[in-house]
Amino acid sequence: MPSAPVIDAHVHVWDTRALRYPWLKDVPLLNRPYLLSEYWQAVGKVPVEGIVFVQAEVDPAQALDEARWVSELAKTDTRIRGIVPWAPLEKGAEARPFLEALRQLPLVKGIRRIIQFEPDSGFSVRPQFVEGVRLLAELGWSFDICVSHRQLENATTLVRRCPEVSFVLDHIAKPGIQMGLREPWAEQMRQIADLPNVVCKISGLVTEADHAAWRVEDLKPYAEHTIACFGFDRVMFGGDWPVVTQAAEYTRWVGALDSILAGTPARNLRKLYHDNAARAYRL
Repeated sequence: MPSAPVIDAHVHVWDTRALRYPWLKDVPLLNRPYLLSEYWQAVGKVPVEGIVFVQAEVDPAQALDEARWVSELAKTDTRIRGIVPWAPLEKGAEARPFLEALRQLPLVKGIRRIIQFEPDSGFSVRPQFVEGVRLLAELGWSFDICVSHRQLENATTLVRRCPEVSFVLDHIAKPGIQMGLREPWAEQMRQIADLPNVVCKISGLVTEADHAAWRVEDLKPYAEHTIACFGFDRVMFGGDWPVVTQAAEYTRWVGALDSILAGTPARNLRKLYHDNAARAYRL
């Protein structure tokens, strides 16, 4: 386990008794409340000192309610250091009132509007969406990019069109680990890493692998390639709890990453597990 303090840059919690999460009906394992107390139990001996809550695809009509609910949780658990809620950025300038409402919540550090599930492969480069993302620069917020590897090329175009915005690439762009696919993901990761306003979360790897039979060796080339592209100054750890539980307990995922990072200097481990998240999300 990491010996230095950890900031988990990617945590979800939800209460299905209070808010609606339509996607959960297709994932029985996750279709129940997953609350903060259970997260802290799952962490075990991993020295997590702070977390960033990332929106959990609540019904868009309740997105403000989700952000406000987590803000209330943070009043009693100060280990919640940041919140990355949903916003309708595809509305372009018309998203501004929604963003202003979120601005009333001091822990909001960025926005995640998931691209992965959009059937239009060009969604991320639609002019109105690009306009909405650009609004975040005015607020000093980042944008979390959540795409599959098939959408990475257009996501890179989005970043190029918004040089004033800071971006966080979630889950190393969800490569086809289960199928052993490397290209064109590997080359496209080099291209997006060439853009200085992007950092990348080392997260979500086990859920892109074979849930029942993954091995550290399956994950290692993808994690190593990501770090080689971005360098230790622009990667951060994400637990992706409770989604990770589809393929591994939290501590098993951390143990796998520790194994991949064996021999890494302590200063670089601290960057990945702590410092880069604090800087990228302005915690």
